Amino acid sequence: MRYRIVTVQPLLMLLLLAGPISLRAQIGPSTTAPPSPFTLDPQAPQPAGNLLTQPALNPGALVLLNLEARFARDVAAGGGKAFAFWFADDAVSLSNGRPAVLGRGAIAAQADWDPKVYQLSWTPTAAQMGPSNDMGFTWGHYEGHSKDRNGEPVTITGRYITVWRKLPNGTWKVALDASATEPPAVGDCCALPKP
Repeated sequence: MRYRIVTVQPLLMLLLLAGPISLRAQIGPSTTAPPSPFTLDPQAPQPAGNLLTQPALNPGALVLLNLEARFARDVAAGGGKAFAFWFADDAVSLSNGRPAVLGRGAIAAQADWDPKVYQLSWTPTAAQMGPSNDMGFTWGHYEGHSKDRNGEPVTITGRYITVWRKLPNGTWKVALDASATEPPAVGDCCALPKP
């Protein structure tokens, strides 16, 4: 048991102390002070262009961003069924105010949306590969688009983190996916509803 604690502790310490590296900080100097590595601010300015073509990204981050791009492309085309396909058998999904969903089968049962009815998209803000190159995470901003019963558009937005794990057969799967809706805009917390 002690051996497991010794091997897990360095990875946990790395994730806790290093935090995600902002892509903006990796790309080069900006006109503002560099962001703190401990600040997860999806409203911060993002680099222009395709993240995968940024030359300053390390190879591990590129692997994870490429996985995210393939995952997002599949979900855009296949909806919930494609979403669940990317999860490991023992994966966990966490969402605001809902119980944890454990296992790909349970995740698939809840992710039953048709992409013609609900469109889920996301944009990674940063990626970080662990030191063993078999586990890493991405985080960013997501949007979900649908229509209410009156046919009016409904958009939900939030932040996500996806933990990726490389399986023994060499494929990458989602080990953990967690999301939270966006906090209210500054000043909206206690404002009266507008007519």
